[in-house]
Amino acid sequence: MVVLAVAVEFGIVPLGAPMRLTPKHGFWIFDESRVVVETINTELSFDTADDLALYQRRWDGLNESAVYGARAHRIIARARHLIAQS
Repeated sequence: MVVLAVAVEFGIVPLGAPMRLTPKHGFWIFDESRVVVETINTELSFDTADDLALYQRRWDGLNESAVYGARAHRIIARARHLIAQS
Protein backbone atom coordinates (compact mmCIF):
# COMPACT_ATOMS: atom_id res chain seq x y z
CA MET A 1 0.00 0.00 0.00
CA VAL A 2 1.28 3.45 -0.93
CA VAL A 3 0.15 6.35 1.20
CA LEU A 4 0.57 9.83 -0.18
CA ALA A 5 0.61 12.83 2.09
CA VAL A 6 -0.71 15.86 0.26
CA ALA A 7 -0.85 19.32 1.76
CA VAL A 8 -3.06 21.89 0.08
CA GLU A 9 -3.29 25.47 1.19
CA PHE A 10 -6.08 27.62 -0.20
CA GLY A 11 -5.41 31.33 -0.32
CA ILE A 12 -7.45 34.18 -1.75
CA VAL A 13 -6.09 37.40 -3.16
CA PRO A 14 -8.75 39.94 -2.12
CA LEU A 15 -9.90 42.60 -4.55
CA GLY A 16 -7.85 45.71 -3.95
CA ALA A 17 -5.00 43.83 -2.29
CA PRO A 18 -1.63 45.45 -2.93
CA MET A 19 0.32 43.44 -5.48
CA ARG A 20 3.82 43.93 -6.79
CA LEU A 21 2.81 42.47 -10.16
CA THR A 22 -0.56 41.31 -11.39
CA PRO A 23 -0.71 37.91 -13.10
CA LYS A 24 -1.18 38.12 -16.85
CA HIS A 25 -2.04 34.43 -17.32
CA GLY A 26 -2.51 31.25 -15.34
CA PHE A 27 0.36 29.00 -14.39
CA TRP A 28 1.01 25.87 -12.36
CA ILE A 29 4.27 24.81 -10.72
CA PHE A 30 4.68 21.04 -10.50
CA ASP A 31 7.03 19.75 -7.80
CA GLU A 32 9.56 22.48 -8.54
CA SER A 33 10.48 20.61 -11.72
CA ARG A 34 8.10 22.01 -14.33
CA VAL A 35 5.91 25.05 -14.95
CA VAL A 36 2.85 24.91 -17.17
CA VAL A 37 1.68 28.29 -18.45
CA GLU A 38 -1.71 28.78 -20.03
CA THR A 39 -2.23 31.72 -22.34
CA ILE A 40 -5.27 32.67 -24.37
CA ASN A 41 -4.43 30.34 -27.23
CA THR A 42 -1.84 27.83 -26.05
CA GLU A 43 -0.33 25.90 -23.19
CA LEU A 44 3.41 26.05 -22.62
CA SER A 45 5.64 23.84 -20.50
CA PHE A 46 8.97 24.99 -19.05
CA ASP A 47 11.56 23.04 -17.09
CA THR A 48 14.68 25.18 -17.03
CA ALA A 49 16.02 26.52 -13.74
CA ASP A 50 15.61 30.13 -14.95
CA ASP A 51 11.96 29.63 -15.91
CA LEU A 52 11.20 27.83 -12.66
CA ALA A 53 12.82 30.65 -10.67
CA LEU A 54 10.85 33.29 -12.61
CA TYR A 55 7.48 31.66 -11.91
CA GLN A 56 8.42 30.88 -8.32
CA ARG A 57 9.04 34.61 -7.80
CA ARG A 58 5.62 35.37 -9.34
CA TRP A 59 4.04 32.79 -7.02
CA ASP A 60 5.80 34.31 -4.01
CA GLY A 61 4.37 37.72 -4.93
CA LEU A 62 0.83 36.31 -5.16
CA ASN A 63 1.34 34.47 -1.89
CA GLU A 64 2.33 37.71 -0.15
CA SER A 65 -0.95 39.32 -1.25
CA ALA A 66 -3.15 36.35 -0.38
CA VAL A 67 -5.06 35.75 2.84
CA TYR A 68 -5.51 32.34 4.43
CA GLY A 69 -7.48 30.67 7.19
CA ALA A 70 -10.19 32.67 8.95
CA ARG A 71 -9.68 35.75 6.77
CA ALA A 72 -10.14 33.67 3.60
CA HIS A 73 -13.21 32.00 5.09
CA ARG A 74 -14.78 35.41 5.79
CA ILE A 75 -14.22 36.49 2.17
CA ILE A 76 -15.83 33.30 0.88
CA ALA A 77 -18.78 33.68 3.29
CA ARG A 78 -19.28 37.30 2.23
CA ALA A 79 -19.19 36.33 -1.47
CA ARG A 80 -21.69 33.50 -0.91
CA HIS A 81 -23.99 35.89 0.92
CA LEU A 82 -23.83 38.47 -1.87
CA ILE A 83 -24.49 35.82 -4.52
CA ALA A 84 -27.46 34.46 -2.57
CA GLN A 85 -28.96 37.97 -2.40
CA SER A 86 -28.73 38.55 -6.15
